[in-house]
Amino acid sequence: MGFRFFLFLFLASLPAFLAQEFENAIIKVDGATTVAETDANFICATLDWWPHDKCNYNHCPWGYSSVINMELSHPLLAKAIEAFKHLRIRIGGSLQDQVLYDIGPLRSPCHPFRKMNDGLFGFSKGCLRMSRWDELNRLFSQTGVILTFGLNALYGRHQIRKGTWGGVWDSSNTQNFIKYTISKGYQIDSWEFGNELSGSGVGASVNAEQYGKDLINLKAIINKMYNNSNVKPLLVAPGGFYEQDWYAKLLQVSGSSTVNVVTHHIYNLGAGVDPNLVSKILNPHYLSRVEETFKSLDKTLQTWGPWASAWVGESGGAYNSGGQLVSNTFVNSFWYLDQLGMASKYHTKVYCRQTLIGGNYGLLNTTTLVPNPDYYSALLWHRLMGKGVLAVDSTASPFLRSYAHCSKGKAGITLLLINLSNQTRFQINVENSMNLNLFVKKTTMYRGSAFMRGLKKSVSWIGSKADEQLFREEYHLTPKDGYLRSQTMVLNGMPLELTEDGNIPSLNPVLLNLNAPIFINPLSIAFIAFPNFDAPACV
Repeated sequence: MGFRFFLFLFLASLPAFLAQEFENAIIKVDGATTVAETDANFICATLDWWPHDKCNYNHCPWGYSSVINMELSHPLLAKAIEAFKHLRIRIGGSLQDQVLYDIGPLRSPCHPFRKMNDGLFGFSKGCLRMSRWDELNRLFSQTGVILTFGLNALYGRHQIRKGTWGGVWDSSNTQNFIKYTISKGYQIDSWEFGNELSGSGVGASVNAEQYGKDLINLKAIINKMYNNSNVKPLLVAPGGFYEQDWYAKLLQVSGSSTVNVVTHHIYNLGAGVDPNLVSKILNPHYLSRVEETFKSLDKTLQTWGPWASAWVGESGGAYNSGGQLVSNTFVNSFWYLDQLGMASKYHTKVYCRQTLIGGNYGLLNTTTLVPNPDYYSALLWHRLMGKGVLAVDSTASPFLRSYAHCSKGKAGITLLLINLSNQTRFQINVENSMNLNLFVKKTTMYRGSAFMRGLKKSVSWIGSKADEQLFREEYHLTPKDGYLRSQTMVLNGMPLELTEDGNIPSLNPVLLNLNAPIFINPLSIAFIAFPNFDAPACV
């Protein structure tokens, strides 16, 4: 089967084979120590509040995917969540700070969101009825969801001037909501305070000093209300775009151990309507720009909030609902998996993808709930990449991105390779920092039949678990028919499609002899697991 897989890849790429460039690369992984550690449930997806008439660029991609109106009984929804066993979900988004909780006395009537010219983001306040909250929690309980809920941080405040809000946060509606949640026994992993109110804000902003004081108040409420609970939910904030001075001030004002998790949002590809989205995604220098944000936040936490961990609370690549026929296609996985790899190197514990459903960037199709390519990228990461992040050195060009983690739930390491080049095929030699070369020798590339003869000799398949340690597992991801904007991902030559029973397909690797060369084709992605890699850091 291993040979058949590589034969398929070779034949499929034969027309372009002679035009390809070949590059040998050495990737050295340091298995002696970890450079960072993620949460065991690093992968997270969001559910948003946007109603069906939320539109961008004359396109309305949200359908009925809102927290308030999505079809919770759709069989694919539960199956897609359950495939992760425990998927983190964050409920939040732009309208979060206009959500009223229909419990106790309210300042405004409890109506659905509706378009309103002078409303924040063009919508009125909306309402979460407790019957809907009950339905959501039944789904979460049944599917093993680890839940973060974003609270309304503007309740009771007033607008001082356009975009700037002042006054003390009114906690009454939140207290009634938390009290109801506790009374029903609903499990909340974390409460997040506010959405994109940090710094200059998006639509609205609150100054860091007031925000910090409000967090102290909310922390006291959580401690008091969960006083009899064995596990208190974490307090997460501010769920906005990172601005160093504002974030530092927030941590100074709120003080030690108030905020457990500091969240920031990333939309580093720009507007969803940008015609250059694909070229940005395939540009390694462009992708690396956002690395400074991760570095700076990490330094800010070390200086002002060493008690807190960092999460990416929301990231959709392109803002304003994502890029149509980009964010929901194969090409987006180059950006998405690179983000996961980069974020994890800088002590990011959790990475929340905008969205699970909704907009152009949903992991699931908004209408059918059939998985988009990034769903499978997320699932493979979740199943293969463990908590321990390892240092990687590479001699390859910048177009080959490489990340390594301890393997999840088993010995060894897993390497993620992302080939952004449209013409270079890499042959890779993986080495251990302890000077243990995993491969007997480099194999010289030959064109035509000589290459095929070498491939036949080096590739093999084994089904016996007794000899698994002599093999490595490979998961090669390509777009269907070679079309980068395909909405079908191909794994090891097989399109990833729902089974006849409507279930998520198996994500099986090919097993290759450890001495076989590693190849990664142009514009493809690969996870490669080495169960016998000597990595003391992963024990």
